[in-house]
Amino acid sequence: MLNRHYFLRNRLPVYLRLMRVDKPIGTLLLLWPTFWAIWIASEGRPHWLTVAAFTLGTFLMRSAGCVVNDWADKDFDGHVERTQNRPFATGEVSSKEAEILFVALCGTAALCLLPFNLSTWMMSLPALFLVATYPLTKRFFPLPQLYLGVAFSFGIPMAFTAIQGHTSAITWWLFAANICWTVAYDTIYAIADKPDDLKIGIKTSAITFGRYDAQAAMFCHFLFDLLMLRIGILLHAAWPFWAAWLLVAYLQTRQYQRIKSRDRQACFQTFLDNNSIGWIWFTALAVHYALI
Repeated sequence: MLNRHYFLRNRLPVYLRLMRVDKPIGTLLLLWPTFWAIWIASEGRPHWLTVAAFTLGTFLMRSAGCVVNDWADKDFDGHVERTQNRPFATGEVSSKEAEILFVALCGTAALCLLPFNLSTWMMSLPALFLVATYPLTKRFFPLPQLYLGVAFSFGIPMAFTAIQGHTSAITWWLFAANICWTVAYDTIYAIADKPDDLKIGIKTSAITFGRYDAQAAMFCHFLFDLLMLRIGILLHAAWPFWAAWLLVAYLQTRQYQRIKSRDRQACFQTFLDNNSIGWIWFTALAVHYALI
């Protein structure tokens, strides 16, 4: 009883912070494109078990990604204003605890795949590899946001494979679109941390693009819009899809007006606002299928 009380009071809150349960934006940005894929693959009529399994699996894998990211960045986070209070930076958690938590989260996420076919299981392996290795890319790869974009997009082919048994052309158009969107919003996120990242010597797209970092983020948004345009054509989309396309383009224009100052708080808030783009597209797809 004493050990349970100690765990619930002293360790569980630390683990939940390490998993970023208190900051769900990462889960949402990972979940929206997965939902887009589920709705397209099922033609707007997904089985509740599929939605539940992918929702829980997404939460668990994002949490696992946060754990391994903080473990890899434990020597850097204390020097960055936004991350200096993370559990590793404050010495509240050990590497051993993080390793056990990472394995437990990945193992539980694997259980979410039990209802699905072998191909879905096989597709989860590169997804796991990408999650585990992403933090290392910040040491040597000039565009780690691109690597993150691939990792954040693997729920798309997994959803198609789980529902249809295979991928199709639209799967990979959506996959490419989400990579562009991820690079856009994570570059904006990196702009906020740019002064600290330059000081500690890690790689980010904001640093690589230099003074054109804000413009590069907008260019990625533009590519995202072009790819979503192609998806709408392939779907023979109803009017809500095109209304969403125009609304998203407008919101992206507003994003540029806010981030071109490179103000840290404005950039971070703009990054958070990308959640709106995710749910707008999901709503548009849901209404599209409701109308046809």
